[in-house]
Amino acid sequence: MRGLQQKIALVTGAAGGIGRALCQRLVEERAIVMAIDRDEDALTQLHADQTSLHPLPLDITDYNAVTNAIATVEANHGPIDVLINNAGWDIAKPFVETTPDLWQKIVEINLYGPLNLHHAVLPGFCKRGQGKIVNIASDAARVGSSGEAVYAACKGGIVSFTKTIAREHARDGIIANVVCPGPTDTPLLQSFVGDGEYGQRVYEGLKRAIPLKRLGQPDDLPGIIAFLASDDSAFITGQVISVSGGLTMHG
Repeated sequence: MRGLQQKIALVTGAAGGIGRALCQRLVEERAIVMAIDRDEDALTQLHADQTSLHPLPLDITDYNAVTNAIATVEANHGPIDVLINNAGWDIAKPFVETTPDLWQKIVEINLYGPLNLHHAVLPGFCKRGQGKIVNIASDAARVGSSGEAVYAACKGGIVSFTKTIAREHARDGIIANVVCPGPTDTPLLQSFVGDGEYGQRVYEGLKRAIPLKRLGQPDDLPGIIAFLASDDSAFITGQVISVSGGLTMHG
């Protein structure tokens, strides 16, 4: 990819399945990767495996902590060039079985977390007249997903928010796009389907429903994300791209 070498890229949810694969790809592209995650043990292991990245333990739901972390990164490493909001969390339940406390946690991680990062990073992007944003949503935002009502609502919010940011800041030279993974074989999906017989049937049913006849893997995502973060996507903004093996096909 053109234009990623020595660019400073923030990646949230860096220690998860997709996050790890994404960090590896950005390191291969010779970007300077700031790996953000609230799980310090997992982040330590990620750093042990990929020693050239910079681990940054951070709770993205804490606005003050986020703004302080961004200021520290820019003071120590220079201006941020790329923001990739990848962190996400959910528990699968029918909506009527959920509680306001669960809604709050899902909203804080999946919606407020990215809002906090945008609010901290965008002023610098505007000042410099450039910046790339890639927000990882979900195909649940585009078609719905049983058992993920609040999560889908948050990811739908990220889609519309990203389009608005793309419109508001196009004149500032800022590019913002969304990647929507379909069913991807990550710990989040495993927690969704569970370990029992019913969960296994759901898991196999998902594979049968996907035209390419397999679930997504974490390595299926970094290519498109790196492309959207690179100079190769300089005339692409406000777009939503599904990576779903053909399960969702939007024109």
